[in-house]
Amino acid sequence: MTKEEMIAMIARDAKISKRQATQALGSFFNNVTSNLKKGKRVSFVGFGTFTVSRRKARIGRNPQTGAKINIPAAKVPHFRAGKALKEAVRK
Repeated sequence: MTKEEMIAMIARDAKISKRQATQALGSFFNNVTSNLKKGKRVSFVGFGTFTVSRRKARIGRNPQTGAKINIPAAKVPHFRAGKALKEAVRK
């Protein structure tokens, strides 16, 4: 599913214009992103939880040359599916 397809479905289901659906979806993305940047969790009961995980710095290898490279520490977004979402997908 693409972003445009999601916007069309939101507009249809909520009986709003595509412009309003675009603004609503954009607001959702912006708010999730800004809260994750602040280090906060974003949780939707039954759907799942967005968090930020930290990866330690490590040494990796260039797959083409085999040379060692330093991979810096990083913060990465993480999503954990909720029980209701897991059950819905299994069926």
